[in-house]
Amino acid sequence: MTLALPPGLTDCLLWSEELGMGWHGRRPMDYSGPYFQKYQALDATPMGEALTRARVEMVRRHTQISPVDIGIGGGRFVLAVGGMGFDVNPEAVAWLKKRDRYYDLYQHHAEAITCWDSLEHIPEPERLLDHVGEWVFVAMPVYKDAKHCLASKHYKPAEHLYYFSLHGLIGWCARQGFGCVEINEKESELGREGITSFAFRRFRG
Repeated sequence: MTLALPPGLTDCLLWSEELGMGWHGRRPMDYSGPYFQKYQALDATPMGEALTRARVEMVRRHTQISPVDIGIGGGRFVLAVGGMGFDVNPEAVAWLKKRDRYYDLYQHHAEAITCWDSLEHIPEPERLLDHVGEWVFVAMPVYKDAKHCLASKHYKPAEHLYYFSLHGLIGWCARQGFGCVEINEKESELGREGITSFAFRRFRG
């Protein structure tokens, strides 16, 4: 039986210092409309080019497997890395299918996935990682604690469902069976405030 949250705690940040993570239970946002076009425009900028290059280089430092990109933004990374993609935006799905690059990870299996600014949007991210055999690459904002999270420009109820500290994300991934093998601040160095990148590999043995 699932217990409902007490009245007054259904539209606020719930943060666990012990786990180093938070959750905001507002109903997830609607990703229809001009969402895909917005990110295609961002992909076409010099920043989009630099971010794509940094992301491809990060993946290739660890594996030659072509990943499935979860939440493809404007699609530039999918093409640059030669991978597949999954999205919930109808225009992004149509774009992927037109190029034979759509891959529903919830129905299949992948050895590697990338979650550039997407893991924190997913209602049940542990279900996603259940379908991954080897590698998970993530870029997302990280927070010192709940106070830092609430003051951050990345605190976006409905859009971001999950919030993590550094040790919180590493611990959460460990509980899903993945160990952290790289952390870098390349995206912040390129001008994205407060974004950290991670490479996780599935535990063996």
